[in-house]
Amino acid sequence: MIKSRLQALRSFLDHNQLDAILVPSNDPHQSEYPPSHWNIRSWISGFTGSAGLVAVTLNEAGLWTDSRYFIQAANQLDGTEIVLHKVIDRSNPGYLDWLCSRLKAGSKLAIIDQLVPVKRYRKIKDKLKQNDLSVQLIEDPFQTLWKERPDLPDDPVFDHPVQFAGLTRKDKLEIIREKMAADNCSFHLLTTLDDISWSLNLKSSDVECNPVFVAYLLIAKKYAVLYIKPGKITNELSANLEKDGIQIKAYDNINDDLSNRIGQDKILLDLSVLNMSLYSSIQKCEFVDKPQIPVLLKAIKSEHELACIRNAMIKDGVALAKAFYWLENTLKSDPVSEYRFAQKLAECRSQQEHYFGESFHAIVGYNANGAIVHYRPDAKESAEIRSAGILLVDSGGQYMDGTTDITRTIALSEPEAEVMENYTLVLKGMIALSKARLPKGSTGVQMDSLARQFLWNREKNYAHGTGHGVGFFNNVHEGPQSISPACNSRARNPIQRGMIFSNEPGYYEEGTYGIRIENILACKHTENEDFICFESLTLFPIDTRLIDNQLLTAEEKNWLNEYHDLVFKKLSPMLDTTHKEWLSHKCQHI
Repeated sequence: MIKSRLQALRSFLDHNQLDAILVPSNDPHQSEYPPSHWNIRSWISGFTGSAGLVAVTLNEAGLWTDSRYFIQAANQLDGTEIVLHKVIDRSNPGYLDWLCSRLKAGSKLAIIDQLVPVKRYRKIKDKLKQNDLSVQLIEDPFQTLWKERPDLPDDPVFDHPVQFAGLTRKDKLEIIREKMAADNCSFHLLTTLDDISWSLNLKSSDVECNPVFVAYLLIAKKYAVLYIKPGKITNELSANLEKDGIQIKAYDNINDDLSNRIGQDKILLDLSVLNMSLYSSIQKCEFVDKPQIPVLLKAIKSEHELACIRNAMIKDGVALAKAFYWLENTLKSDPVSEYRFAQKLAECRSQQEHYFGESFHAIVGYNANGAIVHYRPDAKESAEIRSAGILLVDSGGQYMDGTTDITRTIALSEPEAEVMENYTLVLKGMIALSKARLPKGSTGVQMDSLARQFLWNREKNYAHGTGHGVGFFNNVHEGPQSISPACNSRARNPIQRGMIFSNEPGYYEEGTYGIRIENILACKHTENEDFICFESLTLFPIDTRLIDNQLLTAEEKNWLNEYHDLVFKKLSPMLDTTHKEWLSHKCQHI
């Protein structure tokens, strides 16, 4: 199947006198998780991970992805001609060097105009020019090549009630307009789905696990235009949007409108996310290239949003208590498949008020599968969990009042000393970041080493980042901040008061087991406004059976005991006697 798809793509290249093509993971909105319509990289390669790029020449093909997917990609590419290239440095993934070494002088590389942002296109063009190669922008060929390609989603759009959102969309648009005025801009173009969703208090289910919808938003001084597939906005919602000064136009009208509406006015946009197709419509206009205004606005949660999130965390902890209690008792007599437990997690969450769905597909990795960082159990092939070894579970929920993301690694039998040592080193790093006090302005790249230091002392490490921003009933992965050793723009952004992010160090032995412990933290000021500290928002016990107590300091034990006191205090009133007794046992002091 993959062979025939590659043949069809190469026939297209040959017919159009092109020598290679890039097939990325993103959509025209630079989404990490695109709607199925744009899963062209998965279609052409068979690799289903969220991050990766395929390069195809007339006689070779390669896939570049990061360490989260090395094992998965190797498995899914097996039997195809596509060669896996492991990306160690994300700032220099290597596919351009590979192309330059394969293509003859004068060759043309095809890039789909909708799928490449302006700044990335410029870097690619400059790199290839140095090697006497050129880039040709093309329209999407997969419209023809992919015969059974899914349409753009038809899911209806709905309001996110202000009782959760905190501010009305009129309030949010006015804040955005004030910041537009500071840059003397008459227009602001939003292209990223989570920023559009946040700005308008609108939600949908166009993307699995992310309550967003496919659209563009053009904000002017007195009005705004939402470009969206016809039929997704009901008449009632359309009338409400009109009252708020928001016009509705067809999704495909965006290019023509940009050419005709802007004129001599200045437009604010972000060339790191604006695709080349849209850029072709406004490149003669005067513009300001800056991050989209809502990016930081939505990252810094209000006190109202934080209060909602704390409530969502209680509900999430209650759901997890019921799911893990069920697993523990079921395993006394029967094995449970990884897939079945993932379903159970979703089932228990669905019983909570204002639940919308999973925030990502649950990672349930038993023993060796836990070492596959972004492993997703399959209904037909997932392993059976038994009362032996360890289990890594990374899952989350979307609630109207918050988004959750939590990882716990639990012992299913008496753990080995090596596992306990590595688990405790991971826990020490997680605690160190949780209880840190840092100068205001500290960045994610500075904070990352706090979580790794104990592993590093034993010459051990993990290849993924330590933390990502988390949305508020929005994408579970959110910028502009991250906790990572990679010195990229996100990791260099200061962690500010009101931001929330994951704290998830780990350790992995390929083919044997994986360990990760994750809580969501909220940044706040200490008594001294020049320093920041963190509040642990996630509420669920950390497995103490895997801890080597001799490796914990008195201060670390005290942190863990206080955390478990908080977990029991917050969750126990919501549980029946049976589950409360179970929770009490899990929260015992060490």
